[in-house]
Amino acid sequence: MDNTMLKMVSELIIQFFMYSFAGWCMEVILKYRQYHRFINRGFLIGPYCPIYGSGAVVITVFIGGSIGSFAGFGETFLASFIICGVLEYFVSWYMEKLFHARWWDYSQKPMNLHGRIWIGNLILFGLGGIIIVKLLNPPFFTWINKWPRWLVYSAAILVVLIMVSDYVASHILFNMVRKEIDGVDADNSEEVSTKIRALLRSKPALLRRIGDSYPTLTVSPEVVLAILKKHQEKLAENVRIAQEQLAETVKNSKEQITESMKNSKEQLTETVKNSTEQLTESVKNTQEQLTESFRSMKEQIQDTVEDKKEDFGKKQKHF
Repeated sequence: MDNTMLKMVSELIIQFFMYSFAGWCMEVILKYRQYHRFINRGFLIGPYCPIYGSGAVVITVFIGGSIGSFAGFGETFLASFIICGVLEYFVSWYMEKLFHARWWDYSQKPMNLHGRIWIGNLILFGLGGIIIVKLLNPPFFTWINKWPRWLVYSAAILVVLIMVSDYVASHILFNMVRKEIDGVDADNSEEVSTKIRALLRSKPALLRRIGDSYPTLTVSPEVVLAILKKHQEKLAENVRIAQEQLAETVKNSKEQITESMKNSKEQLTETVKNSTEQLTESVKNTQEQLTESFRSMKEQIQDTVEDKKEDFGKKQKHF
């Protein structure tokens, strides 16, 4: 990168910072009129809103840098209208995907696109582009061209260091917000948003600043669906575990019943066998006793008959 290009990039970095600061001042004033209190607006901690600086730089490069003074007011208005609209839409989409929350919402405004941009802001962007390109940029670049190169480079490096450090710190804070959002159990985006704002305002100063900066913060419907899906999956998993436990219990009970029936059958078979053997033995013993009794009775009868015969024989002889 030659010195001319390096100086141009450094000047654009300084321009980015100055317009970011100007945008922050404008946001603070507007929110003060709306809420009657100071609100530190923006994604970053410091007094700057990068979306304004980015818009100014993009407009400068694509309009002031290409067609510049040859562009009429209508062309500048239309180009700023489109470029800044695309930029705002992308930033809204990116932050929602990254942090699971919508930091501004124009859904209630007329002629909006997905609640991310609306016609009123686009018209202001077009007018702002005219002001930047036609009124502010010429004296700004005339003024900064008078700076020594070392001062331009030093200021640009300082801006980069400040913005990168601030971005890292703010990213950590917003990750805390995302964890808060992911941890909320609710089935309604408005309820989730209300809880998140309450959580943010109850946290330490730096994190509380986020809740103050975006009073209309709403949680993306996709987040609510993700939460519900997570709970549904958890419920399905619990049902599956319960079904497995029930099936295991039924299986064990069935095995226990089968084993019990088997043992009972074996015990009954053994009891019947023992009873049969005892009955057979008893019948055998009874039969033997009866046989012995019959034999004894038969002998007694025979003896009695013999005795009678002898007595009868003696009586015949006597007569």
